[in-house]
Amino acid sequence: MSASHADAVTFSDLSRNPRAVAERAARLGRVRITHRDAPDFYLTAAEREEGRERMFATASRLFLALIKHDPTARALVVAMPEVFPWVRHLSPDELRAFTLELVDALSDAAELDVDVATQEVIAAWRATARIKADPAHYAEARKPTSGDFGPVQVSA
Repeated sequence: MSASHADAVTFSDLSRNPRAVAERAARLGRVRITHRDAPDFYLTAAEREEGRERMFATASRLFLALIKHDPTARALVVAMPEVFPWVRHLSPDELRAFTLELVDALSDAAELDVDVATQEVIAAWRATARIKADPAHYAEARKPTSGDFGPVQVSA
């Protein structure tokens, strides 16, 4: 659920009238703070955020319990194409591996407050599906390599 444009205020509004913005956030549940030179953020009541965290942890535990009682993760694997249509390019073993890795990352996000891992798992598997979706690129990627290709550029 995202805030609509009407639920947004500028960073300048927050600076000029923090009490009114805080009251608005309390009334609406959260307010998006837009900033011209920086990413937007949300101002929300701690109670609301804590409730969202509990709900997220509960969902994560549910997924972990499903896998514990069905090590093949069949129910989750069957649902994955509805959430991630691109998984059709993954093999059955890759789809299961993605599902298990995603549940682990969601658990870490819920229990350890490590949000970035979930997006990294999705991005990595999506990249795998993207390369496999193009037979020419996939064939090229599977060719053996040799030699030193030089330093690797790492971006943050």
